[in-house]
Formats: sequence, structure tokens, C-alpha cells
Amino acid sequence: MPNSINFQNTYAKELSEICKKSIPAGFIESEVLLKNYNLAQELGLNKNFIDSKECTTIFSGVCLPKSSIPIAQAYSGHQFGHFSPELGDGRAILLGEINDQDIQLKGIGQTPFSKRGDGKSSLSPVLREYIVSEFMHSIKIPSTRALLAIKTNENVLRETEQPGGVLARVAKSHIRIGTFEYAKGKGFETLKSLADYSIKRHYPEVNQTDNKYLSFFAAVCDRQASLVSKWMSVGFIHGVMNTDNMTISGETIDYGPCAFMNKYDPKTVFSSIDQGGRYAYQNQPAILVWNLAKLAETLIPLINEDSKKSVKQLTEVLQLVMPSYQEYFYKEFSEKLALSGINNKNIKIIEDYLKILESNSIDFTKSFRDLSKLYFSNLEIKESEFSGVSNFIDWYEKWKQELDKDQNLTKNMDNINPCYIPRNYILEEALINAMNNENSEINKLIKILNSPYKEMPDLQKYASPSLKPDINYVTYCGT
Repeated sequence: MPNSINFQNTYAKELSEICKKSIPAGFIESEVLLKNYNLAQELGLNKNFIDSKECTTIFSGVCLPKSSIPIAQAYSGHQFGHFSPELGDGRAILLGEINDQDIQLKGIGQTPFSKRGDGKSSLSPVLREYIVSEFMHSIKIPSTRALLAIKTNENVLRETEQPGGVLARVAKSHIRIGTFEYAKGKGFETLKSLADYSIKRHYPEVNQTDNKYLSFFAAVCDRQASLVSKWMSVGFIHGVMNTDNMTISGETIDYGPCAFMNKYDPKTVFSSIDQGGRYAYQNQPAILVWNLAKLAETLIPLINEDSKKSVKQLTEVLQLVMPSYQEYFYKEFSEKLALSGINNKNIKIIEDYLKILESNSIDFTKSFRDLSKLYFSNLEIKESEFSGVSNFIDWYEKWKQELDKDQNLTKNMDNINPCYIPRNYILEEALINAMNNENSEINKLIKILNSPYKEMPDLQKYASPSLKPDINYVTYCGT
């Protein structure tokens, strides 16, 4: 039995009522396709170990270290507004923690929460999550991380027979709003234990406040508001913002049906399971508040013995979420447009800019890069995303008047606005190739997305929108 990794198991030991021991299926003769050496180093795992057979053996679930207590976490969740009392990790097993980071195997086989599912994963969603989550990290958006992407020795049956895969996922924790919904159903002591554990692990500073549980809620609200504003600033559409897919830590998690918007349209939906557009780009801030309200409901017993007082206090915090989000949102876009802070004039410039993008179906990502080139690099309007846009010139002149003159505009804008994103057509092409045992495009894409701000002349394809509109593009949940 391997002993190279010394796992801690605080969740398994301290919260045994809301998890179940679960043994990975184990895939013999698996192949590691993608290795994140930088992340491994952060975890204290050296390159020699990551390249070793022992590493493959552990993370393909064949033979775990003695230090690991493998568990599937229990949680509930509001899925598209409807409450499911017991969901849980149906295809993921937490091996333990390293340096206070969860190490989880996703797609590793059946767990006690699998219901009728096989608990396995196709290789494609594994690679997709690896690429997108690491891109999010590269643009400084809090996210779970990907340590390894593994191709198993088994095919899985989905719409067709497909190569199987396992993702070794790293997170500050996998505690979700849905975890609190589940714990509440188990009684006061279980709920309190989860809250205390979450505070100890993610928000120790709230222990110094008068009401640590209310302060905890406020801190979670703040992190989530900041997170969603960052999503919006890069055109990221999560696709399935159920309460079981929103973390207490404020990290982006679960990348199944996610995608990045190309032409700016606030109503954009990609997910095949989001038939009503509940999680469309423009609805993400409102869903943020809705989800946090569900978290608030779970915390009522902890805030005050008088439930009416609890509701009042929690409501007061909840009412601050949207104003807080809006402040984060305008701050993000002020920086993207090199404006000097948030004021009424700059807010109007931002809003007018987004209206121009929407009414003219302009590519969201490329528009910001073209804007800096127009100002500093002598790019002609007719050569930019704004070619033929009649109301752009007037906006452009107003924008120039409000620029922050104390900063290097080109440098700042190009360091904030990525040139490269996981464009849908490019990502899909790379995934199709990988499913056919051609991995060169995947590796190239990862390398490009690790340095998304520096434009390279020979990589123009990766910065360009597809010639075909995204109107028929559909994403699918990994299950």
C-alpha cells in the first residue's frame, strides 16, 4: 500500500454524520493524460511522484495510502428551484486533505449516493473541467483546481460508448450551500458542527465577532457576490447554479454545462438542461441572492434562540447582497475599461458600452482587446469589432474623456482583459481530438490558456470568434 501522501481527514472525522465511507472502483492500467506540476508543487508533491506509477495507482483508485479515509459527502440541493433532500457525491470520493486542500476523485465509481448511476465519467467532461477550471485560476477567478486528468481502462456508456476518465480535483473544501441544507435536516447539533467546521476552515476571523454565525453568513455572501461579479466580467455562464453547486468557500465548482459567451447577449443560455433559462447569463446575480436565501434559512436556529429575530438579522444581511454585487460588478468593469473608479458618469459609460455590444451582437472578449488597440495601437475602427457601429464613435469620445490618466492604459487593459478564453468551438475541437487519442491540441490549448493575456501573432485563431454563431451550441452535464 502506497504511503507517499499523508492525508488529513478532518471532514471524515469531524462530520461523520454527513458523509459515508466509500471505496473507489479502481481502474487498473489507467493513463494520466494531463498533469498539473505547478499545483502539485503547491500541495507539496514533487514532479518525480507525479510522474510515478504510484501516483497513477493512487489517483486511479487502485490502491489508496493508509492515511486516506475515502468518503462521499452528503448534501441536499435546490435543483432548478426544486428541493432534493438527498443528493450527495454520486460519482466523487474525497480522499482527504493535503495542506488544508481537499483532494477528490471525480468519476471514480459508485458511492452510497449514486442511486442508479454508475458513478463513472466520460473522458470528455474530465478534460473540459481540467481546462476551464485551470483557465479560471489563470485569470484569478476563485475556482477548484485540476491536479490530474486520467484516462481509464474502461469505456462508459452514455449516448454512445466513450472512453472513461477520472479527474483529481483540488478545492479549499467541497462544502456547498446544499451541505448546510442536508445538515439542517439532521438536527441542530449536526448543523452547528458543520457551521463551526466551515468557520474554522474558511472564516476563522468571524470568531472574534459578537455573532459568529451571522458574521459567517455575511462573509459567505460577500465572497459569493465577488465571485459572480468576476464571472460576469469575463462572460462566464456557469449553467447549473443549483445550491449543491455553490461552495461556502466562494470557489467556482462543477463545470459540467458551463461555457463562455461570445457575442454579447445577456439572455445567453448554453446548458441543455436549462430549458427555461433560469441560469442565463443575466440571471446569475439574482440566482446568487436566491441561493444565499436558502443558506440563510438553514442558519436560522444558529443565529438567535428567537427565530423571528434570526430571520430579521439574516434578512438585513441578505438585503445587502445585491448592492454589494453591483459594487463589485462596476468595479470589475471600471478596471476592464480603465476608468477611474465608480461614479455615476463611469457607471453610465459601462452600461452604454454593454448596450452597444448587445444591440450590435459584438464579441464580448475581443471587444475589450480591440478597444485598447484603438486607443494606443492605431487599430482602425473598420478593422475592429466596432466596424459599422454607428453609435460607437460618440461613446468612444466620452470614454476617452473619463480614462484614468494616471495608469498605463494599454498595459492595464491588456492585463485585465484576456485575449484567449476557452472558446466553445476551439474547446470542442480539442475534446473531440482527445476522444480519438489525439492529445496535441488539448496540450496546446492548456498552454495558451495558462498565459491568456499575452497576445501571440501565430495564435490568432485562438483569439478569434467562430465564423459560425453560437445560437445552436449546447453544453451538457457531465453525467
